[in-house]
Amino acid sequence: MCVILLFVAFLLAGTRIALNCDDTFGCLLSAGIIAMISVQAFINMGVVVGILPTTGLPLPFFSAGGTSLSITMAAVGVVLNVSRDARCNLA
Repeated sequence: MCVILLFVAFLLAGTRIALNCDDTFGCLLSAGIIAMISVQAFINMGVVVGILPTTGLPLPFFSAGGTSLSITMAAVGVVLNVSRDARCNLA
């Protein structure tokens, strides 16, 4: 349950970053990255629970593979860079 809550918090924080950014490209970029990671996580959780058919998607941030973890961390770094941009009004 804790992992699900953390992914929901990640989704909400990313949505907040995307909605409060004045730059259209930054908004779409961060929304796309957050959607990509969130959909992948919720598909994986659905497979584990048994409500979705088996797929080969790893759980972001928790997978044993190095490539998936590296790409996911780089994508989150891009979202953090968008949030630090002067044109994003998060305050």
